[in-house]
Amino acid sequence: MRRWVMMPRSNCSPAPGSFVRVDGTVLHVVQDGAGPTVLVTSGLACAWFDWDTTVPLLAPHGRVVRFDRPGLGLSAPDPRPPTLYGETERLRAVAEAVGAPGPYVIVAHSYAGFHAEAFARLHPEHTAGVVLVDASAEPAARARPAPAARLALARAIGGTFRLTGLSRPVGPALRRLAVRGFSRRGRDAGDPEWTRRSYASGRFLTAAFTENTTYLDQAAELLRLRDRTVFPDVPLRVLAAGGGREPDAVKARWLDRQRTLAALAPRGRCDVVEDAAHMLMIDRPDAVAAAVRDVLAEA
Repeated sequence: MRRWVMMPRSNCSPAPGSFVRVDGTVLHVVQDGAGPTVLVTSGLACAWFDWDTTVPLLAPHGRVVRFDRPGLGLSAPDPRPPTLYGETERLRAVAEAVGAPGPYVIVAHSYAGFHAEAFARLHPEHTAGVVLVDASAEPAARARPAPAARLALARAIGGTFRLTGLSRPVGPALRRLAVRGFSRRGRDAGDPEWTRRSYASGRFLTAAFTENTTYLDQAAELLRLRDRTVFPDVPLRVLAAGGGREPDAVKARWLDRQRTLAALAPRGRCDVVEDAAHMLMIDRPDAVAAAVRDVLAEA
């Protein structure tokens, strides 16, 4: 049973959004606007504030629902490891828990693209459209061996950072490096207080290491799912970052993968955003919002 829960108060400003218990885990959810549901999910080790400059452009056109996966942002950790099917079901469970009606337009960045595509394939009746924002694409992924040992190691490393207090300086430093390396803007889009607090939390590094160690496992799960399902006849927009700092050959391979993603759907289209890097929603929130509005109109 899902229910709303209250989180303990602290001396700082109140957290944006609300908290809901989904399958035993307390998740942080932020909602804006009204209308058709736009369900937004972030990349590996990212959080709700990555979309802070995009949401104001979308809220006049739909009900935008953002959430943090377990251990990230302000969400509580989950003892269960992330899987493709688990994260896919979490998308629908979050929307249902906050009473957001379907079908949904799902907007996914990077690693969360696995979950958005899987959702469309598994739940076409709940899918109005998909927008992939420089989504992960692993056409030859294979599950890695010893999953239990890898998970135990990831959690042990994360726990060590938490117990020693190193998570407080290391987490925010990693965030700053990521933003500088993967965006042309070079500075965060979200509120500095919540960005710092989210990444300094003891749970963040454990969640990040856990998602990273299961990344290829989920990619391989998605390849198997593609073999036995079809992408539904709904609009798919793939936004590809063409302005990253990678060598030209690496960038060309990445853009080819993005075009291949778009070709998976009967109504797929790939648009290259030349003046944006991987954190495209920070560099070009207007491009993301325009793609979502197009999908809403077409859907």
